[in-house]
Amino acid sequence: MNPNVSIESDLLPDFRNMGVLLRILVFVHLALFVYTLIGLERWQAWPQNLAAAVLWLEFSMLPALLLLGLANPLLAKLEYSRGVAATCVLVAVAGTFGHWLLMLGVPNWNALLANAVVVVASALTLLKYFHLRQRALSPRLSEARLAALQARIRPHFLFNSLNAVLALIRYEPAKAEQVLEDLADLFRVVMKDNRQLSRLDREVELAKRYLNIEMVRLGSRLKVQWNTENMPGDAAVPPLMLQPLVENAVYHGVEPALNPAPIEVHVFRFRDQLHLDVKNPLPPPDAVREHVGNGMALENIRERLLLHFDAEATLTTQAASDYYQVHIVVPYREITHDDAASPFFGG
Repeated sequence: MNPNVSIESDLLPDFRNMGVLLRILVFVHLALFVYTLIGLERWQAWPQNLAAAVLWLEFSMLPALLLLGLANPLLAKLEYSRGVAATCVLVAVAGTFGHWLLMLGVPNWNALLANAVVVVASALTLLKYFHLRQRALSPRLSEARLAALQARIRPHFLFNSLNAVLALIRYEPAKAEQVLEDLADLFRVVMKDNRQLSRLDREVELAKRYLNIEMVRLGSRLKVQWNTENMPGDAAVPPLMLQPLVENAVYHGVEPALNPAPIEVHVFRFRDQLHLDVKNPLPPPDAVREHVGNGMALENIRERLLLHFDAEATLTTQAASDYYQVHIVVPYREITHDDAASPFFGG
C-alpha cells in the first residue's frame, strides 16, 4: 500500500503484509480442497487427487505471490482499476510460468491457457474480497479515531493546564506562553482527522509537548528518559499512539507516588521492525490512586494497530511489582515526506 496517498475506499492490498499473504493462502487452499472433493469419482482417491492439485497450485501461486511482493511498490502507485489489471497480468504470467515448469518444459498450450484463466479468476475473486473488507474496515477506523479523540480530551487535564498557566502569567509570562503554545499544538493534533498514518518524529514531538505541560504541574517529580538514538523519524505509525502511553504513565505511575522513578521511553528500529517501549514506575499498593485505569487507551491503540498493520503489529504489556511496561512492534514503513500516510489495509 502506498504510504503517500490519502485514505480512499479503493486501494490494492499490501502484498507484503503477512495478514494478506495468510488470507490468500487459506482462501486458495480451501477453495482447492472443495474443488477436489466435488470432482471425486471415488472417495478413496481424494488423497492422491488433492496432492496432485496442491502441487499444481504451489507451482502457480508461489511465483505469483513472489512477483506481486516485488512489484508491490509499483502497484501501490497505480490507481485502483489499473492496479487490478496489472495484478491480473502479473499473476497470469507468473502462474503460467510456474505451470510450464511443472510440465518439465513440454508445452501444452491448452493447459497453460486454462491455467491462466483460473489464476486470473482467482486473483479477481481475492481482490474483490479485499476490496469489500477494506470498505467494511473504513468505518471501524473512523470509529477508532473518534474514540481516541474522545479519550484524549480529559476535562481535568485541560483544567489543570489552564490553572498552571494562570499561576505562571504574572511571574513567568514567557513560560506561560510556551505552555499555551504546547497546549494549542496538542489540541490541534487531537482535533484533526487522524485516520492517516503519521511520522514517528511527529508523534515523539507531540508526546514531548504533552510532557512539557505536565512538567509545569508536577515539577521535579516528573522525569523522562528518552532513548531515541536509533529511532527512524520517517517511520509510519498510527497518530496519537505514543502520547496516550506516556499520559497513562504519568497518571498511573508518577502522580500517585511520592518519589516516582523516571518514565523510560525506548524507540528503535531492529531490521524491518519498529519497536516502541514505554516503562513507568508503579506506586506502592497502599498509595492513594486518583485515577483507575480501565484499559480503554490500550484497547484503542491495539485496534488501530490491527486496522493499519493487520497481523504484523503487536502490543504487549508486562506488569511487575514496581513497574508497568507497554511494548509495541510494527513493521517499518517509510514516509518520505511530511504528509500523513494511509493505513495499510492489508488483511
